[in-house]
Amino acid sequence: MHRPGLAFMVFLLILASLSAPSAPSSVRESRPRARDLGVPFDGTPGALDAITDVAGVLVGHTTLISGEGKLQRGRGPIRTGVTAILPRGPDSQSNPVFAAWFSQNGNGEMTGTTWVEESGFLEGPVMITNTHSVGVVRDATIQWRLAHGGADATGYWWSLPVVGETWVGWLNDINGFHVKAEHALHALDTAHGGPVEEGSVGGGTGMICNGYKGGIGTASRRLDVKDGGYTIGVLVQCNYGRRDNLRIAGIPVGREIPAPEPYAFMPSDIAEHGSIIVVVATDAPLLSHQLKRLAHRVTLGLGRNGSISGNGSGDIFIAFSTANSGAGAAGHVVDLKMLPNDSLDPVFRATVESTEEAIVNAMVAATDMTGADGHRVIALPHEALRAVLRKYGRLAPN
Repeated sequence: MHRPGLAFMVFLLILASLSAPSAPSSVRESRPRARDLGVPFDGTPGALDAITDVAGVLVGHTTLISGEGKLQRGRGPIRTGVTAILPRGPDSQSNPVFAAWFSQNGNGEMTGTTWVEESGFLEGPVMITNTHSVGVVRDATIQWRLAHGGADATGYWWSLPVVGETWVGWLNDINGFHVKAEHALHALDTAHGGPVEEGSVGGGTGMICNGYKGGIGTASRRLDVKDGGYTIGVLVQCNYGRRDNLRIAGIPVGREIPAPEPYAFMPSDIAEHGSIIVVVATDAPLLSHQLKRLAHRVTLGLGRNGSISGNGSGDIFIAFSTANSGAGAAGHVVDLKMLPNDSLDPVFRATVESTEEAIVNAMVAATDMTGADGHRVIALPHEALRAVLRKYGRLAPN
């Protein structure tokens, strides 16, 4: 008897959300995060609960939203953008960080990772955009590095930028190539510390996640002093998953909250669509082989939210450490610090927890969006989510 009542209430909430216009950017920025809604998470977040809790990390976005109606290739509608992550802020150019990457399922792209694998270092920023804009963002990043001192006295520079992508072809004119070099440069030049914009922004503007609106999300964890007091931060661009698999706080939320099917060509309960890029940052003194292990743990965070990393999903992750400043110096022996392997468990746990929360934050921050050919995707409705968590006794006080 209780279940039909909840379903009816949720249905009314969905109808209300469909009739409401998408929130403007000024409203989106003030939207609550998952914890504000009472979603319970394990672990202790940093002050901002964001990747920027790791000192020195900066994040910038360029968001492109224009046009409506029928898709006209080269004209729009446009629902895309670029996100930039600078590991050491202004020093990201000249002070590489130890890094490693991992592909859980390779139906996607992250450029520059063969050199990350070979050298153990990330040189420069991490960029995220849509699938068909990887090339222009990569080239623009080289341009940005040259403009910011990335060349020797002869003017020669060799660069393999790291650029990840997820597909945005349902809401956006993906073959119109609307992301230009200036958009990547703007994301880099406006990267900042402090709170990170989430939801339908930057590279995540047109993304769909678990059958609801997706996008950019972030979270962090601060370890206890006994575990070193280190910070682990995660940023995701989520565009993956099936609604019936979605779990939040262990609850099958996707099966409890009905919503219009986002894809007309293939229902999301038949096959997964899209991908997810995850960036993990930490100030713990980890070397590249340990960061590889950290990148592997991202998969467990996705699993907590129900992901199966389906055949059509590109699930690609990169992890870096801001410790050991100067480790990339040439011409002399470098002394390093390294956290013992036996001390890694708290860092592993923090990575799993931060990944789980960052994905939910992306979905909670997103707003309803209508894009190309009138395709409409609704955001995860807040009150319906609270109702489901309350039903299962999982709603945290807030």
